[in-house]
Amino acid sequence: MGNTVVILGIFVADTTYRASHMPRMGETLIGDSFHLTPGGKGSNQAVASARTGADTHFITRLGDDDFARMAGGIWSDAGVTPHITYDADSYTGAASVFIESATGNNAIIVCPGAARQMTSEDCERHRTLIEEAGVFITQLEQPVDVAYEALKMAHQAGVKTILNPAPAALLPDDMLTFCDFVTPNESEAELLTGVAVHSVQDAENAARILREKGAAAVLITLGELGALYQDDQDSIHIPAINAGPVAETTGAGDAFNGGFAAALASGMSAFDAALFGTATAAISVTRAGTAASMPDKQEVMQLIAEQSNQLS
Repeated sequence: MGNTVVILGIFVADTTYRASHMPRMGETLIGDSFHLTPGGKGSNQAVASARTGADTHFITRLGDDDFARMAGGIWSDAGVTPHITYDADSYTGAASVFIESATGNNAIIVCPGAARQMTSEDCERHRTLIEEAGVFITQLEQPVDVAYEALKMAHQAGVKTILNPAPAALLPDDMLTFCDFVTPNESEAELLTGVAVHSVQDAENAARILREKGAAAVLITLGELGALYQDDQDSIHIPAINAGPVAETTGAGDAFNGGFAAALASGMSAFDAALFGTATAAISVTRAGTAASMPDKQEVMQLIAEQSNQLS
């Protein structure tokens, strides 16, 4: 299937409320604003991958409800092919996001709903799809043992595998041995290695530990510092790319992973794909929202060309 990207993950509907303060128990507040937007790391990554050119397939579980229909519309617009198990006894995942108006600080409750019921049977049901992918990617919002089984299945079939270990969680001892690439941010890298990542040098040390644990290559995203790529041959710092004023950083990691996976599937080298992912993320943070902020391939290639012209 060549340039196909297959993603296992979850969709949630983000319900976001802004108000002056968090209500106390029994208190009712008049809020400043409300937004209903698509979320879920796997779903966001699928949208980013599809928009940046890959034939993208997304495996998940949903309830039979309005949020499920919302997900279908998002994927249809982006060009994602969904592979859904519908659970009429549960509900599509949702998150309640409270944002303090004055500071931007947030408090979040995530209820994965039907996606929490994912099992190894979900992997087995889509074995052919996973084994024939060009690139397979998963995260840790669904149960870790399901991500483990899917990565193992893809790895044993010779598929390029990516684990985005988010949200941060402890992993089975041999899980990284199934990963061609592992893509943590600073805090996730610290949880997995014990190394506090505050600099490029820290990232190099953390990446080395992750490779010792079995990952073939490591990409640590570093926010304003860009990213650090390391394999058994190279350790390369990729500076951040400025695509304009920052509007929202929430979906940056998902943009990076989706763009990186799409670029790998297109045949780019790992380093060039990492640069492509960095540019994808750079554009996404100039726009509000998560799935809605994902750029298309032409925008990403144009930004990379502009950066190259500035450096030459």
